[in-house]
This record gives sequence, structure tokens and C-alpha cells, in this order.
Amino acid sequence: MRRGLKYVPPALLLLALLELTVFVLVGRAVGFGAAVLLVFGASLLGLVLLRREGMRAWRSFRAAAQAGRPPGPEVTDGLVGLLGALLLAMPGLVSGLVGLLLLVPPLRRLAGGGVRRATERRVSSMVAGDLFGPRRVRVYRGAPQPAPEPAPSPSPGPAPSPQPVTDPGKAIEGEIVDR
Repeated sequence: MRRGLKYVPPALLLLALLELTVFVLVGRAVGFGAAVLLVFGASLLGLVLLRREGMRAWRSFRAAAQAGRPPGPEVTDGLVGLLGALLLAMPGLVSGLVGLLLLVPPLRRLAGGGVRRATERRVSSMVAGDLFGPRRVRVYRGAPQPAPEPAPSPSPGPAPSPQPVTDPGKAIEGEIVDR
């Protein structure tokens, strides 16, 4: 994770330059005053939505916890909503547009799926199961694979028996359990 931190300052500089460029272009197109009002209005809307999304995320998290359901889907939806509202609250047209897009339900679900996948990659299977519930894994039928040939034994004695081939004809649905 530390390797990526060296890219944060140049990325922030590029974002600031992009925001300034877009503001100047919009200011030339609709006028400076209208561009300032647009940025101010978007930031005000973002602040209002920040409070609403925070309360909504907390209520859905508590409801999932009280019902005994894994709270992960509610947490990821709440995080994406809070990020969208925060980006909308930041002064800037590009960040406001990205924040507004994150609040649109289909894009919000798509971003929530990305947050879930990233979380599942970074935490153990047990923690991911506690957050999101058991994962369902589908194994598709493939061509039967022959058992691997045993490696020649350097020491005299019985050769290890080859591993049996599992039934390749059925799909298996199951739960990934971390031991």
C-alpha cells in the first residue's frame, strides 16, 4: 500500500489543474458568475447530502446488525454514498460530477461491487464472510484431467500413490472457509 502513496501528490496536483481548467472553460461558456454559483450550489448540495447519506448508512447498518444479517452490503453502499456526497461537497466541477454520478443507483451499485471485491482481496476469507456472508463459488465442468505423474523417489521405498481425480462432471456450490 505504501508504494501507491508516492503517486498521491502528483495525482492531487493533476486533479487541481483539471478542476481549474474545467472551471475556466465553463466560466468562458456560461460566464464567471454562473460558474461560481454552480460550484457553490454543488458544494451546498453535497453538504446536505453528506448528512443524509451518513444517517442513511448508519440506519441501514444498524438494521442489518439487529436482523443478524452480514452488514457488508449496507456498509459498502453507505461508503459509496458518503464518498459521492463528499466529492459533491468539495469545491470543483469535476469532483462534483463524479460525486453526483456515484449517487446514481446503477453506478452506485457498480462502485459498491468494486469496493466489495477490493475488500475481499485485502482481508481474510473469514472476515469477508463475516462482512458479506458466505461466498458462493461456482465450479464449471471442464475436461477431465489426468492424475499427475508421481515424481521419482530419491530414496528407496514405496512410491507415493497418485492423487485421485475428483468427479469432473458436476458443478459444486459451496462456501470458502479459511482454516
